[in-house]
Amino acid sequence: MSSGHALLAVGGAFLAAGVIARAGARIGLPTIPLFMLAGFVFGPNTPGLSLVDDPKELGVLAGLGLVFLLFYLGLEFSLDDLAKGGRKLVWSGLIYLILNIGGGLAFGFLLGWGTREALVIAGAIGISSSAIVTKLLLESRRMNNPESRLIMGIIVIEDIFLALYLALLQPVLSGAGSFGSAAADFGKAFLFLIVMVALARWGGRVVSKLFGSADDELLTVCFVGVAVMGAAVAEEVGVSDAIGAFMVGMMLGGSKVAPRIHKLVLPLRDAFGALFFFIFGLSIDPNAVGSVVVPVLIAVALTILLNLGAGALAARLNGFGRQAGVNIGLTVLTRGEFSLVLAAMATAAGLDSRVAPFVAGYVLLLAVIGPVAVIRSEKLTWLLPASIVREDSTTRDREEPAPVT
Repeated sequence: MSSGHALLAVGGAFLAAGVIARAGARIGLPTIPLFMLAGFVFGPNTPGLSLVDDPKELGVLAGLGLVFLLFYLGLEFSLDDLAKGGRKLVWSGLIYLILNIGGGLAFGFLLGWGTREALVIAGAIGISSSAIVTKLLLESRRMNNPESRLIMGIIVIEDIFLALYLALLQPVLSGAGSFGSAAADFGKAFLFLIVMVALARWGGRVVSKLFGSADDELLTVCFVGVAVMGAAVAEEVGVSDAIGAFMVGMMLGGSKVAPRIHKLVLPLRDAFGALFFFIFGLSIDPNAVGSVVVPVLIAVALTILLNLGAGALAARLNGFGRQAGVNIGLTVLTRGEFSLVLAAMATAAGLDSRVAPFVAGYVLLLAVIGPVAVIRSEKLTWLLPASIVREDSTTRDREEPAPVT
């Protein structure tokens, strides 16, 4: 690809993603599935204008998108917030993970695509989208609801599990030849996590000195360099680059310059994150999507059931009522960046070709159902039987009215 063609492809990707996402946002849809849709429309597998012949030609840009997405996620993660939540918060998060990861794993094995594929599908089904969940709470004006703190706590628990799951999954996807080599790979990944967690917990003062420049330009250059280098080092030692980016973000999140980095990284996350989802959409083959329609529909129905069950149990454990249980279950329903990261890893590892279109269809469908369900959650209280969670109008009384869409 010539430099002119490359610039045309990148510019076209940004423009197509922006235009389609803006049109969809007017009817209340989140941007992530719309970026994917834009890539699908202008990809080599659909008729009409194609920006690139091979999505791998934009692989470096997709990698940067992954780095900034996971770096930002790590930056928002707080060990202190987890400690303040107490045992009820931890149990609520564990209940959510056990139900969703366990259900996803069972479903993955039932598909019969293979053990590695089942592990990818378990993660894709089991982890909700932190970005979309936070955005839904803000847009529905429920951030001050009593159950919203619990929802954000569940997201924190998911973030911890995310790092551990990626560490476990990487040696599996890399095709370790024996149990010993797989254990060694996981040991390296776990050691990497321990070192980075220690830096995040006790290295804040050192990090603040290293990144203490008052100049935003220099600070941006430095944290971008560290984030990309951290991802590269993680990849070189046999750990996923996603883990590296996440852990670097967590390390910087414990420093005094974290609020400034948080503000400065947002445009980078949005721009390169859009490219990551767009490039993922480029790789979707419509012929492959047709073969996974039934599994996608079953997975969506299973996810709704599991999330409502987790919401009901979390509400009961924390003394919330029926409406709060529905709010919890529906708010954490959407899937997004992490599911697509796993699909990209599965494609790179040469797994069953049906995994990527399955995850794409699954994420797209839930990204439409989730926001609509959250906005109308007051009318969906019947989804939870009164015998499971006690009736309580407190939550409903405290809610602000959701914007009309």
